[in-house]
Amino acid sequence: MSIRAKLVDDQRERARLAGIGNWRRLSWQLATKVGPMAVRGLIARLSLGSATGLPLIGRGVRIRNRHLVHVGRNLIVEDFAEIQGLSSDGITIGDDVSIGSGSLIRPSSYYSREIGRGLVMKAGSSLSPGCYIGCSGGITIGEKTMVGPGVRLFAENHSMGDTSVSVKDQGVEWGEIVIGDGCWIASGVTVTAGVTIGDGAVIAAGAVVTRDVPAFGVYGGIPARPLPTAKKQS
Repeated sequence: MSIRAKLVDDQRERARLAGIGNWRRLSWQLATKVGPMAVRGLIARLSLGSATGLPLIGRGVRIRNRHLVHVGRNLIVEDFAEIQGLSSDGITIGDDVSIGSGSLIRPSSYYSREIGRGLVMKAGSSLSPGCYIGCSGGITIGEKTMVGPGVRLFAENHSMGDTSVSVKDQGVEWGEIVIGDGCWIASGVTVTAGVTIGDGAVIAAGAVVTRDVPAFGVYGGIPARPLPTAKKQS
């Protein structure tokens, strides 16, 4: 969708559906937000590894090691989010992706330790505000997957097998996280290293996922287990 369509046609239709008369005010308010985001995106685009379109970048957004960040069309990064590109595989973000305000994508520590693997986030997926994506062990998020507010993905675990040494001094073990297409990861979910979540799965709010979830499974709780679902009427 073009910027004009977003600012005019889309706002007119939204106002009509909501019974709001003055759609032009909605358009103006959106334009005053999108305009500065487009300017920041134009500046950021010059130093990204690659960019198919013009990203919209909010206030206070931090993109580090930009040459390792590759983005598609219609990327939206909301205020005060952070994308750290320092990773062996880089950060790859597909078309029509949004990253909510205050979300953090961090494959590596800024100051020490081994450089992590990175993130692949496919087309049409979204991170809601306040997510933490710790992708040192590698994370893949499939197409059109919704990640709710405050979700935490940790693709590493602290080693703790040697009781004679502090946990902090034992380092970490990486484990890739794979989330399939069309999933809904609800608010406050934690996913630990080495977990695969199949296509179409739903993870209930506040769950802690420590084991694989099958395609179209509905899981919740701590640790996450299958939840009963209503059967469709034939």
